Amino acid sequence: QVQLVESGGGLVQPGGSLRLSCAASGRSFSNYAMGWFRQAPGKEREFVAAISSSSRTTYYADSVKGRFTISRDNAKNTAYLQMNSLKPEDTAVYYCAADQTPILYGRTKSGDVYDYWGQGTQVTVSS
Repeated sequence: QVQLVESGGGLVQPGGSLRLSCAASGRSFSNYAMGWFRQAPGKEREFVAAISSSSRTTYYADSVKGRFTISRDNAKNTAYLQMNSLKPEDTAVYYCAADQTPILYGRTKSGDVYDYWGQGTQVTVSS
């Protein structure tokens, strides 16, 4: 069993930055691939980024590529999402998720493959 807790959300102006953290409890964090998803009001949940257990592979949604960076520190049982050049359309609740499959693969961008989810953290980009 893995419990995930996100933090780091808040209100930021367009062009600003935030770093989200996802702290995991339980064993075997280093064996899980980690993903970030987001859901804006009235919209479906969408994939943002994912990282393999070893950090060797990362995936990004086209909408965040070049602006967001996913990383992890297995010694601290924590995954991160560094978000730069934020836009109003990035406003959403951001969720981290853990997949027991350590590598990234074709279905990594689907939320259905993830086994554990956090409660979410609100990110609002507005002037």
